[in-house]
Amino acid sequence: MKNVKNNIFYVGVNDHEIDLFEGQYIVPNGMAYNSYVIADEKIAVLDSVDVKFGDKWLENINELLGDKSPDYLIIQHMEPDHSACIDKFLDKYPDVVVVGNAKTFDMLRAFFPNLELSNTLIVKDGEKLSLGSHELIFVTAPMVHWPEVMLTYDSAEKVLFSADAFGKFGALDVDEDWACEARRYYFGIVGKYGVQVQALLKKASALDIETICPLHGPILKENLGYYLNLYNTWSSYGVESEGIFIAYTSVYGNTKKAAELLRDKLIEKGCPKVAIADLAREDMAECVEDGFRYGKIVLATTTYNAEIFPFMNQFIDSLVERNYQNRTIGIIENGSWAPMAAKVIKSKFEKSKNITFANTIVSIKSALKLENIAQIEAMADELLK
Repeated sequence: MKNVKNNIFYVGVNDHEIDLFEGQYIVPNGMAYNSYVIADEKIAVLDSVDVKFGDKWLENINELLGDKSPDYLIIQHMEPDHSACIDKFLDKYPDVVVVGNAKTFDMLRAFFPNLELSNTLIVKDGEKLSLGSHELIFVTAPMVHWPEVMLTYDSAEKVLFSADAFGKFGALDVDEDWACEARRYYFGIVGKYGVQVQALLKKASALDIETICPLHGPILKENLGYYLNLYNTWSSYGVESEGIFIAYTSVYGNTKKAAELLRDKLIEKGCPKVAIADLAREDMAECVEDGFRYGKIVLATTTYNAEIFPFMNQFIDSLVERNYQNRTIGIIENGSWAPMAAKVIKSKFEKSKNITFANTIVSIKSALKLENIAQIEAMADELLK
């Protein structure tokens, strides 16, 4: 077992069987379901794993503890990828004390209606639990990203067990860049709850943290400021990268030509970074990630049944439901007889905060014409001001 730090051990598992996480997110490099053991005078296990890996998880715990039995099972998050094997654990260790907050136990009874709990400990925000030399402090984090979520801080070792915060897609036996898959994970799963994440970061700022142990992704030990700063930017809906993201849909290629021409103009005029995506063909979660990464985006789409093309509609809905804000949006619309896309797009952002629309709208009727090329030139200039 991996020794995280002074009697803190990793007993989680890697999942390379999964194709879609939460039924929608493509995870080509699998997922990690992290679980930890603190082996002190009292032994605490933090969180369970996905139902498919219960036996492996229990083997990991048994390999570490041998004949010893855990004293506590601390439940930080009741989502099934972290709680599905609680019943198996209690079958093996029936005398363990189950630790959670009041909402934890409400959900535990909902997920396991026939489970009998003989030993429980209900904790509140800021309450402590001593294991011996390790003193644990519980930090509630409601709606990051479920209402029962709590974190656990080991004050002796300065370790924050962070539940789904600071998590990422990808198994731990795959070497990949942290930020890309952490960003996609954050905006896909946690992005709606920026206010709640900001509240959690405020609580975390009062703690002396040297190590972060999330429920997904690698243990973070070095350059913690990098991860904390990214989380602060993401949860405050700030701009992470200078540049412009162009998201388009195109039926017969004409809207695509306009989007690509704008890309070329922006690069020609010195834009530091231009990302472009065909929403019908690229991973929607990657597109949403880029929608939040940059401060300016351009939406290029056709009128479709007096609305907008379905993939663009899905993309905008994905942004808006995650509290999209503080952005500048340019619009390229196409409609052979009655262009409606610009009007529809603007209406979809009516309730979003601090959205500025570019004055220049590129309005195409079927194919690009000289006037459209001039509009694209003007839009490029306006976006780069």
